[in-house]
Amino acid sequence: MDAKELIARRVGQEFKDGALVNLGIGIPTMVADYLPAGVHVIMHSENGFIGLGPAASGANDPDLVNAGGKPVTILPGGAFFDSATSFGIIRGGHLEATVLGALQVDQEGNLANWMVPGKMVPGMGGAMDLVAGAKHVIIAMEHTSKGAPKILKKCNLPLTAVKEVDLIVTELCVMTCGPEGLTLTELAPGVTVEDVKAATEADFAEAAEIRMMIV
Repeated sequence: MDAKELIARRVGQEFKDGALVNLGIGIPTMVADYLPAGVHVIMHSENGFIGLGPAASGANDPDLVNAGGKPVTILPGGAFFDSATSFGIIRGGHLEATVLGALQVDQEGNLANWMVPGKMVPGMGGAMDLVAGAKHVIIAMEHTSKGAPKILKKCNLPLTAVKEVDLIVTELCVMTCGPEGLTLTELAPGVTVEDVKAATEADFAEAAEIRMMIV
């Protein structure tokens, strides 16, 4: 199992039956493929539909894509609507959770995921609305980028949101984020606390019982 699949499988375990959840671009879009058996989650795509199904394969409908432009499916009972309605769902507080990727997260729960100064970017998309509107903000990302930590003491890229992150899931571990900062709660199979410390700039506490990630 590669790092991205491990992350997506673990994030899929966070949702309760019937929850309305938004999946961001990148690793988050994979989560729809790895929901536990018996858990039925209603997936929202910010480009205008709910009932997002697994990634499409074979003969794809060119008009049915997720917010990242990737071919997807829609489940029975799904619905299409315009952007105003889509963002009304987001801003109205109707999402149980949003799952987003990140360039950086820091120990205060700040998130940077929309641009790197000096580089061409398509825009911030709906991330700023999602982190403010969703009840829970889950970050699904690889722990480092080219060996450099992505979980920092303080973000140095332009922020998407301030103190909105609730949970971080990487291929190494799971961390919660609260008023007291980050807490390490789970380790991936074969990973030690020292491995996480070596790959993390931020300070973090350790839960009284650190569990193994079950994926």
